[in-house]
Amino acid sequence: MTLNYKFWTGLAVFEIVFGVAVFAVTRQYYIDRPAPLKARQTAITEAVPTRSDNVTAADLAQFNLQVPSQAAPDDPVEISRLANDYFSNREYDRAAELYEKLLGYGPENVDTYNNLGLTLHYLGRSAEALKVLHEGIVVDSNHQRSWLTIGFINSQMGNIEDARFALTNAMQVGGDEEIRRSAKEMLEKLP
Repeated sequence: MTLNYKFWTGLAVFEIVFGVAVFAVTRQYYIDRPAPLKARQTAITEAVPTRSDNVTAADLAQFNLQVPSQAAPDDPVEISRLANDYFSNREYDRAAELYEKLLGYGPENVDTYNNLGLTLHYLGRSAEALKVLHEGIVVDSNHQRSWLTIGFINSQMGNIEDARFALTNAMQVGGDEEIRRSAKEMLEKLP
C-alpha cells in the first residue's frame, strides 16, 4: 500500500510540532529546577571575585555565606571597605569601631570624621556624633558634607538654629551641587 502526499506531510508536521513541544517542556523543566549541588558550588566559586578587597558582606550574603568573624585588618583601605560595608548593612556598632580605628591611621581625613559622626547618630549617640563632626570641621572647615551632616543631626535633635547655621555653611562651602541641593531642601523644611 502506498501512502499519499497528505500522509507524509501530516507526519512531518506532527514530528516538528512534537519535537518543539518536547524541547519547550524540557527547557522549562531545567529552568525551574535548581542546578545540582556540584554545579551550584562551581557557579558560586566562579562568581566570587578572586581579590578579597572586592568581596563585600552583601556579596557573601547573596550566596548565603557568613562574613568571617576575624579581628579587623591593619590595612586602612581594607578597614575603610569593611566599615563602609558594615554601615551599608546597618551594623552601625561594627562600623563605628572601624571608623574610630581609621582615625588612628589618618586623623586628617575629614571623610572619616563625617562617617563616624553619622554612624554614631544612627546608634543614638547624637551628642557624641556632633562632637566628632566638629573635630572634623577643625581639620577642614570647608568640608561640605560634614556641614550637611551636622545640619541634618541638629535638625533631628531639634536644634533648629544650629541646623540652620550648618546647612547654610553646607550651601556656601565646597562645590558639590548635590550636597548644596540637599542642604537647601533641609533648610526649607526647617520651622
